[in-house]
Amino acid sequence: MQSILLEPKAPWTEIRSTQEDWDRIAPDTLDTMLVRLALIRAFEEAVLDLAGNGLVHGPAHSSIGQEGGAVGSIFPLRPGDQVNGSHRGHHQFLAKALGYIAESRPLTTSTPFDDTIRTTLYGALAEIMGLKDGFCLGRGGSMHLRWADAGVTGTNAIVGGGVPLAAGSAWADRHAGTNNVSVTCFGDGAVNIGSVLETMNLAAAWKLPLIFFIENNLYAVSTRVDEVTAEPRLSSRGLSFGIPSWRVDGMDPVATLMAMEEALAVARDGHGPAIIEATVYRYFHQNGKLPGSAFGYRDKQEEATWRERDPIALVSREMVRRNLATEELVVEVQARCRLVMEEIAAELTAMEGNRRVVRADLWPAPSFRDVGIRSDLDEIAGVARMAQTDSGQGSPRKFVDIIADVLDRRMQQDSRIIVMGEDVHRLKGGTNGATRDLSSHFPDRVLGTPISENAFMGLAGGIAMDGRFRPIVEFMYPDFMWVAADQVFNQVGKARHMFGGSIDVPLVLRTKVAMGTGYGSQHSMDPAGIFATAPGWRIVAPSCPADYAGLMNAALAINDPVLVIEHVDLYQQTFPTPDDLDSIIPPGSAALRRSGSKVTVITYLAMVRPVLDIVDELGGDVDVIDLRWLDRASLDWETIEASIRKTNRVLLVEQGVRGTSYGGWLADEIQRRLFDWLDSPVMRVTGGEASPSISKVLERAACASREDIGAALNGLLELA
Repeated sequence: MQSILLEPKAPWTEIRSTQEDWDRIAPDTLDTMLVRLALIRAFEEAVLDLAGNGLVHGPAHSSIGQEGGAVGSIFPLRPGDQVNGSHRGHHQFLAKALGYIAESRPLTTSTPFDDTIRTTLYGALAEIMGLKDGFCLGRGGSMHLRWADAGVTGTNAIVGGGVPLAAGSAWADRHAGTNNVSVTCFGDGAVNIGSVLETMNLAAAWKLPLIFFIENNLYAVSTRVDEVTAEPRLSSRGLSFGIPSWRVDGMDPVATLMAMEEALAVARDGHGPAIIEATVYRYFHQNGKLPGSAFGYRDKQEEATWRERDPIALVSREMVRRNLATEELVVEVQARCRLVMEEIAAELTAMEGNRRVVRADLWPAPSFRDVGIRSDLDEIAGVARMAQTDSGQGSPRKFVDIIADVLDRRMQQDSRIIVMGEDVHRLKGGTNGATRDLSSHFPDRVLGTPISENAFMGLAGGIAMDGRFRPIVEFMYPDFMWVAADQVFNQVGKARHMFGGSIDVPLVLRTKVAMGTGYGSQHSMDPAGIFATAPGWRIVAPSCPADYAGLMNAALAINDPVLVIEHVDLYQQTFPTPDDLDSIIPPGSAALRRSGSKVTVITYLAMVRPVLDIVDELGGDVDVIDLRWLDRASLDWETIEASIRKTNRVLLVEQGVRGTSYGGWLADEIQRRLFDWLDSPVMRVTGGEASPSISKVLERAACASREDIGAALNGLLELA
């Protein structure tokens, strides 16, 4: 047997600072580091003090002890570089914010804290307290801090959840022609999360300028890192993906600075991502101001040993040794930082007797609750509307070919649009042909992805939030949303509202309903019912090519995430080519396909044609409404209500299974709004409880059939 030792593709390095390294660091750099470290420490102490007095609603994930890694790593970043972080992200937010401010107002031991610095600290603390003056207007709190101007794209409460978003920022910067770099900061607990590993692979494959900054503080809440992974040197993960990786003492800001400079050189020069693992130590428990030893998972000796390596003390000693500061100056700087935080905390609170409380006038108004879930649609106010009766007069073509034409036309006319998904760049337009010719016409804007929906959906979300490009994502089957559920629902869907209501998220997610194709339980769902329950998403379901053009055009003009549902039953059907490929069908535009007076039938997508055929066969005196827009905010209630007031009876028709039914919530809403106008309960036609099976017979039984529709409609007509 011959054994050959294999070498990893990428280097893996540990960096330690020497005395010579400390001696060569510019005095101004050490001076600035000391102030930033002390100010972040004072900020965190103020947060813990407020939390201890019940003035912070929710968690207070302190970063005390970990400031050295944040200050050292963020110090060499440029204003255009972008940073996002995790639930424990106050220190990174402040390090990047203070660096941004320093471009015009240097922050040193000799400069006072002016209004700009105070305003930044005030806004961050107000946000953590959930107040209207916060950076996210009180909606984000401790775990969702965002200041886009400073390059902080958002911290994140989902462990590892922000990592794919940072890949989107990196892609946007590279595609825009900059040499900016994105840095995503997360802890040891996130390293085993699928979205993190998926994103490492995607970033390496696409050579994105992204730095994965791992804060290894040894504990995920109370679980030691060596309990959950056989290789606790977490930067080793980079070797699996060919990513250059560094390991560094994060308690040492200078060593961390040097590691970041080397990583930045890789990313800025177009060589792809890098990983830095900084070993740090949080002095307190996961949340609050008690140490971990109080909960029994650490001992006091371990905590004391790490405190002896405090980053503020380290920088202070080196400055005193080099005669750059006196011990008295160090004490004075720390006292000044604590004083400014005490003053800011006092501005946000008031005394009621001997008890401190949050100032009542600083709370957001309850009426602000639902503001900013979606765009107000001002962006489409002047866009041409498609004529209601325009069904196309051109030569007959397959629906799927017209989809490809619409996408091609939009990409020709809007260079911001990109398309991504599995196989969209191959097979003559993906697995169904919907992206035909796009990769040859727009080779740098059609991205074939790995099979990693969580990563590429999050990457698209990051691109959308960046604002310079408009991604169209294809999920080959809607069932795959479950493997990307965090990015779809927690990240993309909630981002606008969570970050204060002003951030645009212009993203289109295309997917197809494949009932009837024999692909079984995990490839056949109708996603409308699930997405209708999720805040932030708009939903369109076109039943003909003309509608597809108008609805897709609208989806690409609106600054919200929009789910575009297609159906395989329609792909190969022929329709007249639409005359108008440029106008939009805006939200609130249902189509009345038949007019009658006895029953209102409401449906969408591929069920529209069977419903119309059955109505024609029965000669039914029936209104048939094709919803087109399905989400709560976009429903055409004017058309729905006018019809029901006339007919007094409703039948909701959908193909999919009962458990994830779209019609369930719609029936409830109709009865709430129009109870006095109903002469009978809202009737529903759906599939069965089980998902469709592979067996052709069982699959047919799982889906709503023409017979089901006919029987339900006949029953209502007999009552009329």
